[in-house]
Amino acid sequence: MIRVEIIANRSVEENILEALAKEGVGKFYTMIPNVLGVGACGPRMGTAVWPEENFSLVIWCDEYEARAIAEVIAKIKEKFPGEGIKLFGLE
Repeated sequence: MIRVEIIANRSVEENILEALAKEGVGKFYTMIPNVLGVGACGPRMGTAVWPEENFSLVIWCDEYEARAIAEVIAKIKEKFPGEGIKLFGLE
């Protein structure tokens, strides 16, 4: 099993969920709706100074599905290059 974690700006949450559903992958996940932190795209703190927030999806799946999820996320990243979309995988 592989743990896939997606951390992205809340502005693309619906796009990611729709794209995963369209491809039939990532059907079972845990969502952490408000994720704060600092990454390469800058702070996401949910405050007046840094108002944006991220969300996170955690998906446990096999290697085939993990690769399909990675392809979906790569397409979303192409469409929204400045939104800070990251994907991590652990065996």
